[in-house]
Amino acid sequence: MGSDGNRMVEVAYIFPGQGAQAVGMGKDSYDNFPAAKEVFDKANSVLKIDIKKLCFEGPQEELSTTANSQPAILTASIAALRVYESSAFAGQFTPRFSLGLSLGEYTSLVAAESISFEDALTLVRKRGELMEEASRKNPGKMACILGMDINAVEDLCKGIGCEIANLNCPGQVVVSGKTNNIELLAGLAKNKGAKRVLMLDVSGPFHSSLMTPARDKLKDYIDKIQFLPPKLNFISNVDALGQTDPAKIKANLIAQINSKTLWEESVKLVARSGIKVFLEIGPGQVLKGLLKKIDPKLEVKNFA
Repeated sequence: MGSDGNRMVEVAYIFPGQGAQAVGMGKDSYDNFPAAKEVFDKANSVLKIDIKKLCFEGPQEELSTTANSQPAILTASIAALRVYESSAFAGQFTPRFSLGLSLGEYTSLVAAESISFEDALTLVRKRGELMEEASRKNPGKMACILGMDINAVEDLCKGIGCEIANLNCPGQVVVSGKTNNIELLAGLAKNKGAKRVLMLDVSGPFHSSLMTPARDKLKDYIDKIQFLPPKLNFISNVDALGQTDPAKIKANLIAQINSKTLWEESVKLVARSGIKVFLEIGPGQVLKGLLKKIDPKLEVKNFA
């Protein structure tokens, strides 16, 4: 119960994925809140690189490499979470769910106390390095196709060796594949009636079979880390189901590297449980935009 006798609002925590990075993220929190300072200082000591300087000063190009952006976004998101938890604002809400988009899954598992911040940092740094390595071996791109039926996109993909990577919200399908194939697919999709095709600012063909070498190597690192049953309801990207078993959570994190993410289905599962308020914690407002398309009745509050 809240101090005024009102029931506290039950919410879901949602955490952003790669692409949310921006130079300057977390600096205000670092300068003003001890809880955020502690997180950034810890990240520097764990990673043995100046992730703090990268987040605060950039340059953007260096911050946006896969190996850097993943631990940077995780750090900025957890710093925001710790500031939120120490604020009066937190007294109004009871967290019931924790979920994140792709990389954001690791942040959501830290929030749910399934994995330590230090272990998550080490894992996402390694994940980023392995994904970069796989991208160098299999150069590729990702594109977002707007306003085209998923079955039509699937048919196009089959024809030219591309794959569906993310199902983020209605009317939006993200595809992944080799550079030439994605460029070909973009032209074909426009001819077949897609409203728009946007090339994504990512450095590789993520969430596709071209990432299989990264998945196989990441398994060795994830297997060594201790995961506990999450204290919040955790929804997995790979199957859009609640997962409590640490072994299954690990298996899904490994599979996630070269599988499509089911963000729309994950959000709908949470909404069906009666949750109407989502807290987007971390840099950017990408998830707010997606949730408004999934269900305009959902309320999203940003806490960066």
